[in-house]
Amino acid sequence: MIRLAAMMMMAAAPVAAQPAMPGVPNPAQARVDYMLKCQGCHQPDGAGNAVNTPPLAGMVARFLAVPGGRQFVARVPGVAMVDLDSVRLAQLLNWTLYRFDARHVPAGFTPYTPAEIAALRRRPLRLDRVGARATLMTHIEATR
Repeated sequence: MIRLAAMMMMAAAPVAAQPAMPGVPNPAQARVDYMLKCQGCHQPDGAGNAVNTPPLAGMVARFLAVPGGRQFVARVPGVAMVDLDSVRLAQLLNWTLYRFDARHVPAGFTPYTPAEIAALRRRPLRLDRVGARATLMTHIEATR
């Protein structure tokens, strides 16, 4: 309980001015959702780990530049099956893109919407996520 209270206080603490984040009407809520739902595996800095959690930092928005990448990001199990409604999940995904990989968010990016998230999460990736990610990574590497 004390840990949760400390995280809530951290989330409410003033932060340096942040650039606009389209699709993120409440960055403080998105930050708390990341802390509670994502950072246990992806780490506070989005670095992930080399064994089983891919990095978000400097990488996650690259998926938006390849065919199928946008859908992949919303269908990985940790995203598609998280216990957040689609409104908060869309906001969390948009926040994650800007927070950890703003440099690679494509010009003209259309933020994820709750309706899009609701549709994509009905078909979560499971065992096929490894192969799907490998294919997308091949395309990402080819565009570097």
